[in-house]
Amino acid sequence: MTGELAQARQLFAALQKHAQALGIALRRPPPEPDTCCGRGCNGCIWEGFYAATEFWRQDAVEACQHALASSGMIGTESGSGP
Repeated sequence: MTGELAQARQLFAALQKHAQALGIALRRPPPEPDTCCGRGCNGCIWEGFYAATEFWRQDAVEACQHALASSGMIGTESGSGP
């Protein structure tokens, strides 16, 4: 899971940097689990973390796209110009 965690951290940093450049604030990323027993349980807390990470990513991308569309920097959702 170390590689996946590193990717999640990179994702959080990249999207937060992008949002900051757009002048918008994103909600906080999901907290990393700190109570994993390490036994590979079915329904491990890491599975929940990665599901929450994907939800956060989708929400962050949508917020950034909305900010870009509102600023006139991109067209509508269909990709056409203004």
